[in-house]
Amino acid sequence: MPRKKKPNDHGTGIPYHEVEALARVLLPEIQAFFESEEGQREFAEWKSQQRGKQQE
Repeated sequence: MPRKKKPNDHGTGIPYHEVEALARVLLPEIQAFFESEEGQREFAEWKSQQRGKQQE
């Protein structure tokens, strides 16, 4: 008898098709944010903070 294959949900319990559907909605919004001036500014601030943490 063949084993039933476990879905690879990375331990979240969320079905893969649901994660994929959510990603299809969120990815364009995330990309648009990081392409905007505000997104660029916030990313630069975050990078600066990360460099500060690494130097400590």
